[in-house]
Amino acid sequence: MSQHRGIWRRQVHLFTLPYLLLLASPCVGFLPDFWSRVLTLSWDSHTHQYITERAILNVTLETLRGLKKHHGNHDKEEIRLGRGFWRAVGEVVKSNAAMDFRSSTRSDPVYHFDSEHIESATVMLRRFWTHTVLSVRAKEYQSARHSLGQLFHSLQDFYSHSNWVEMGQSSIYLHLLQPEEPAVPVAKEDTPTCMECFSTTCRNNLLPRLKTTQENSQLLTTGYFSTFPPKPQGKCSHGGILDSSRYLGAKGGINKDSTSPLFSPHHYLHLKAATLATEATLTVLRDLRDSVGHRNFLKLFSVKQVPALVFVMDTTGSMFEEIHAARLRAQSIIQSRANSPGQLGTFVLVPFHDPGVGPAYETDDPGQFMQHMEELMALGGGDEPEMFLSATQLALTHSPPLSEIFVFTDASPKDAHLFDVVKALSLEKQSKVTFLLTEDPNYTKESRGRLMRRKRRSREPLSPDRFNLYSSLSSLSGGLTIFTTNSDIHRVSTIVEDNTAADKVTLLHVESHKDLMSVHTFRVDSSVKSVTLHVSGTMTECILTSPSDQSQSLLNEEGPLAVIQQFQGLYRISLFPPLQPGQWKLQAKSDGHLTFNVIGDSGVDFLYYFAIVTSETHPGLARVDGNPTAGVPAFLVVVVTGLGSDIEASFSHATLLGAEGESLQQVKLNSSSSSIYSLEELVGLVDPVPRVPFCIRLSGQDSRGNKLERVSTEMVEPTHIQIQVLSLPDLVPGQSAVVNFEIQNHGAARNFSLTADDDCGYLHMTGPHSFAVAEQRSFRDQVSLHTPATAQAGVTVTLTLTVNDLHSADSNYAVAYLTVVPQDSDTSPPSCSAARVQSNCSAICNATSWSVSLSVSDIGHSGLDAVQLQEGEGILTLFYSTPTSEDSLGEPGLELQQIKRDKSTNGDYHHHQEQHKQKARLGTGGPPFNISEWLLDVSQPLFVRYTSSCCSTQAEMVVWDKAGNMKHCHLTPGQKRQLQNKSTETSGTGQKIPTGFFFLLLGLLCFPLL
Repeated sequence: MSQHRGIWRRQVHLFTLPYLLLLASPCVGFLPDFWSRVLTLSWDSHTHQYITERAILNVTLETLRGLKKHHGNHDKEEIRLGRGFWRAVGEVVKSNAAMDFRSSTRSDPVYHFDSEHIESATVMLRRFWTHTVLSVRAKEYQSARHSLGQLFHSLQDFYSHSNWVEMGQSSIYLHLLQPEEPAVPVAKEDTPTCMECFSTTCRNNLLPRLKTTQENSQLLTTGYFSTFPPKPQGKCSHGGILDSSRYLGAKGGINKDSTSPLFSPHHYLHLKAATLATEATLTVLRDLRDSVGHRNFLKLFSVKQVPALVFVMDTTGSMFEEIHAARLRAQSIIQSRANSPGQLGTFVLVPFHDPGVGPAYETDDPGQFMQHMEELMALGGGDEPEMFLSATQLALTHSPPLSEIFVFTDASPKDAHLFDVVKALSLEKQSKVTFLLTEDPNYTKESRGRLMRRKRRSREPLSPDRFNLYSSLSSLSGGLTIFTTNSDIHRVSTIVEDNTAADKVTLLHVESHKDLMSVHTFRVDSSVKSVTLHVSGTMTECILTSPSDQSQSLLNEEGPLAVIQQFQGLYRISLFPPLQPGQWKLQAKSDGHLTFNVIGDSGVDFLYYFAIVTSETHPGLARVDGNPTAGVPAFLVVVVTGLGSDIEASFSHATLLGAEGESLQQVKLNSSSSSIYSLEELVGLVDPVPRVPFCIRLSGQDSRGNKLERVSTEMVEPTHIQIQVLSLPDLVPGQSAVVNFEIQNHGAARNFSLTADDDCGYLHMTGPHSFAVAEQRSFRDQVSLHTPATAQAGVTVTLTLTVNDLHSADSNYAVAYLTVVPQDSDTSPPSCSAARVQSNCSAICNATSWSVSLSVSDIGHSGLDAVQLQEGEGILTLFYSTPTSEDSLGEPGLELQQIKRDKSTNGDYHHHQEQHKQKARLGTGGPPFNISEWLLDVSQPLFVRYTSSCCSTQAEMVVWDKAGNMKHCHLTPGQKRQLQNKSTETSGTGQKIPTGFFFLLLGLLCFPLL
C-alpha cells in the first residue's frame, strides 16, 4: 500500500499547484481532512480528521481496557471495535469538517475563534457541550455525534488561530469549557497585536505582550481573515495565500493550520498547536465519558454493537401467526446473544394498524422488549391498506444506523405519501428494510379466503401492484420482499436471525428479472467463516458450483456443497464447512422475479461516501449530502474496517454494479494515508458518476492471495438535484424556529416539488410545495417548526426534506437532526466549598489521615446530577441530610479503617444505611454516582466528606449538574486556606459570582465547629 501512496502523491503533484492558484477564498482552521494534505502538499499536517479520529479511538480503547481490568480480565487480545464504531466516528468527523464547508458556518468567525471573537466563540463552544450531554442522556446518539463534531472543530481551531502557543503555553486552556478556571483577557479592538511581516514565514511578528509568558501580562488574540469583519489597523491576520487580509497592516499572519508556509505563516508551530488541540479533544472525550457514564459513552460510538433487532408489526386481527413467529424468533436471538457478554444490542418494536401507529418501544433490555412483544394482540382491522410507512418511519428514527428492519404484515400501505421520506431515512442511515408478507400479491379481494377474518369494508378487487412500494423500498435499501404463508412464517423468519448476527458481511446482492437461466458469482476468502444464501421468489432450477468446479443441483438432489431449506417464498442455502476459498457460481431459473443475497461471517467490511473537491474556506473533500450528481466526476472514499494483525488484506478497486449485477464502471483505489488501527481509508475518482442506480463492490485480496470481495447493498441513485440544509437552529420549548435550505439544479430549467416531514409533528407545513429553478441555478427557502412548551430538553427532531422533479424520477433528499434545548440554559457549573478540615498527619504517613468536609451546590437552576471521585486513594462519603455531630467529629483514621474493611468486603462503591441517616461512599475508579436518584431535592446543597491516608495528599472530585456543567474540585489538607483565598468564580457568561464566602458560611452553620 505504501507503493500506491507514493504513486498517488506523484499524480497529485501534477495538478495541485495550478489548482491552488485558482483558489480565491480564505483558509481557516486546521485542514479539514486527508485530501487537504494532498491539495496543500503538506503531507505531515495534522488535520481535523486526524486529530478527531485518533482522539476518539484512544479514549475508546482506554475505556474498554479499563473496563476489562475492572472486571479482572487482563487479556491482551486485540480489541475489535466493529463497523458501527467507524460509522459513528465518521459522523463526528463529517460534522467537524462541515463547519468549513457549510455556507452558514464556514465564514462565521464565532465558529472558528477568528477575528478576536473569543468570548462569543467560548459561549458557542459551551453550547455545543450542553447539546452533546443532553443528547447522550436522552439516548439521541446521532444528534450527540453532530454536536460533538461541531465542538471539536471550534475547540481545535482555538489552538491553531490564537496566540496561545506563542505565549509559551504547554497545557490546554481550561477556561474554554470550565468557566471557573482563570480566564486570559482578550485584546481590545484598539489594541495593536502584530507587527509587519513581509515573508511567507512570519517569526516574532506578535507584539511582545502577545507572546509573553508572564501570566499577569498576557493578552489573547486571534487572526482576522478576508474582509469580514473588517480588520483594524495593527491587528494580526489569519495569513496564508488564501487570506486577502494579509495585505492589510499589520501584514502577515499567525495561523498554524498546516506545515506549509504558503498556507500557514506560523507553520513552524503547527505541531505544538496540534498537540494541544489533541490534548483538548482527549480531555473533552474523557469528561464526556465521566459525565454520561462508560456504558453510554460506548453506545455513543456504537462500540462492538451487534445489529439492532427492529420489528415493525401489523397488529390487525389476521396477524396472530405472524406475531407468534416474531416472538419465537426474538426469543431465540436473545438467548443466543445472552451467551456473548456485551452483545445484546438494541431492540425496537413499532406496532401499527389503522389508524393507530406506535408508539415505538426502544430498549437495551431484552426482558423489557419481550414483555412488549408478549403484550401485542392481533385485534380489529378494517379496510385492507394499513399505516405501514408511518410505522417504518418511526422505526428508522428510533433505531441506530446500519440496522436491519423487519416488517410483518399482510396488507398494502395506506400512507404512500411517506414513501420518499422513508426511503431517504433508510438510505441516510444505511439501514435495510425486509418485508415478510403473508399474502399472495396475485390474490384479489374476492378470491382469497382470509378476507373474512379481516372483514374488509371495500368490495373492489385489490390491485396486484399494491405491494410495489414494498419491493421498491427493499430493493433500494438492500433488503428482501418475501411473500409467504402463515404455515411457513415461523421458518421463513429464520432470516431475521441470519441477518442480525454479529460480523455479518454481504458477498453478493443482486436481483434478476429474466425468465432464462441467470448466472451470478461470489467470492469466499480466508476471513469468511460461514456462508448463507437467501433467495426470495420461486425457482424452477438452481445449480451451485464450487471453486473446484464441483456442481450440485440444489432443488433435485443432496450433495457435498450445501444444504437447502425451501419455504414458501424463500430458499435458505448453507454451504458446508470447510469452505473452499475462491469463486462460487450460482445458476438459477425462474418464471418471475428473484433476489439473491449471500452473507458471510467475517469481520472485514467497508463503509463509503461520495465527496467533491471544495475551495470555499478550505481546500478539502466535502461529503455529498444525499445522492451524488450524475454525469460529473466525484471522489469515492472507502473505509475498510475489521483489519488486524490476524486479518490482513489489500484492496485495489471498486466496481459500480447496476441493478442486475452488471458492471458499470471500475474505480481504481489508492490509500489516503489516513489509515489507523483496524481501519484502511482508500480514495478513487469516479469519472463520471453513472446516470443509473448502482451499488458498490469492493475488491482486493487476502494475505493468502485469495481474491476478496464485499458488497454494499443499498442502491445509489444519481441525480441532477442537490439539496443542502444551511442552518440547524436550537429548538426552544414554546418558540418557533426556521431551517434554511438550498436546492441546486444541475440540469435544464424545470419545476420541482419539495416535501418536508419530521417525526415529532413540529412542522407548520409539510408540503408538497412547488417551485421553478432555472438551468444550473439554485433556489433558497425555509421551513418553520414550532416546539411545544411541553417538549423535553435533549429530544431530537429528525427533519427530512425530499425534492422531486415534477416530470421525471429525478429526486434527492437531506436529513437534519435538531435538538430541543431549555429555554433558559444553565451555563453555571456547581460549586464546592470547604467548611472543615481535620488532619493528624505526621512523618509516618500510613499511620495518620486527613479529611475535608464540603458543601456542594448548583449555582444554576438545573440541580445537581452526579458526583465522582476521579483521583485519590481515600473515600468520599455523601450524606443524605445534614451530618450529625457524630458524623462530623468522627476520627478520620478510625473511619478510614472501617471504610477499608467495608471496601474489601463490598467493593469500591456501596450504600450505607442506618436507622436515622443514610450515606453513600465512593472510591476512585467507580462510575459517577447519580445524585438525582438518591436525593429528593437536588436544588439543595449536598454535604460530603473526603477521608484519606496522609500518604495521599491530593484528590479530585467531579460534580455535574443536570445541564451537563462540570466542576472539578481539588481536595488537599490545606483546602480551607485555598478556598478562602479564592472567593470568586466565573460563570458561563463571564460574570463574577461571590460563591466561596457564601457557601463557607453555610457550611460553618451546618457543621459543628472544631
